[in-house]
Amino acid sequence: MHHIVESLEGTTALRVFREWREALNPLLKNSKFKETGVLTPEEFVLAGDFLVYKCPTWAWAAGLPAKRKDFLPPDKQYLITRNVPCLKRVAAMEYRDADEDEAVDDEMGDDAWVATHKGRVVGEGSGPNQEVGEIDDEQVEPVEPVAVVEEQKKSSEALPNIDDLNLDDIPDMDEELELVEMEEEEDPAAMATGGDDGDKFVKTRTYDMSITYDKYYQTPRVFLFGYDENRKPLTPQQIFQDISQDHAKKTVTIESHPHESLQLASIHPCKHGNVMIRLIEQMVESGKEELRVDQYLLLFLKFMSSVLPTMEYDYTGDGF
Repeated sequence: MHHIVESLEGTTALRVFREWREALNPLLKNSKFKETGVLTPEEFVLAGDFLVYKCPTWAWAAGLPAKRKDFLPPDKQYLITRNVPCLKRVAAMEYRDADEDEAVDDEMGDDAWVATHKGRVVGEGSGPNQEVGEIDDEQVEPVEPVAVVEEQKKSSEALPNIDDLNLDDIPDMDEELELVEMEEEEDPAAMATGGDDGDKFVKTRTYDMSITYDKYYQTPRVFLFGYDENRKPLTPQQIFQDISQDHAKKTVTIESHPHESLQLASIHPCKHGNVMIRLIEQMVESGKEELRVDQYLLLFLKFMSSVLPTMEYDYTGDGF
């Protein structure tokens, strides 16, 4: 099946094929998120309600009536957050090739979808050339690392019950903010505005980010629509600049949004279930309380930051 999809990639036939495939796939009715990391439509709505409650920047959208899915509530077809800032390009985060190869082999195997970067270092032009691999008590000093290998820092804004997980492949967007602030003046994507307020505000790329329910893979699916510093739509090539290069050529394609008449960049969900169940299992093995199904999207967005490491979307919630 995957070979068929690859041969049709980027064609109208691919859209027709996926619509046909989704229509034939039976709707998941029994909960399996603890066993396989997937969701029923009802669980997707429950997790979406919790995300909206904890992170008010997210909201439900109804989409076009003609594209409405009858297995979802009419006013809760998909989730969206708008004007997500993206202050720098992924290319500004330079890693050692040896680290990437080692992480893929050790952590996820040859066909890994989520790449990990043990021993990351930030290259020149991206801040101090510091080690940002495995974090211990001696390394929490004073600039936050770009990627979190093992979270030992507890915060009122952190996800509950996963602070001590071995999240090798999940960089935390919130922990990049200090580094981003140091680079704003040098970043070509963050340009000061003119006029009296030029020293107070910067122009930057922004994204509208939506989460839909993929009936075939039974997981959430992310779609992106980007704007440049002057609010002009980004080209696909420009969007790929803001996506981890480990995924941009493998799991990101331009496809039709299932609820809108738009062609958007989409992160393919074929590995989402596998990654989610791996993280859920880590929680159990670490002796922490199991992830509730309504918390699913918070953890999902946390691991999604490994694909979108410079997009500052909200997944923490106030005091959560």
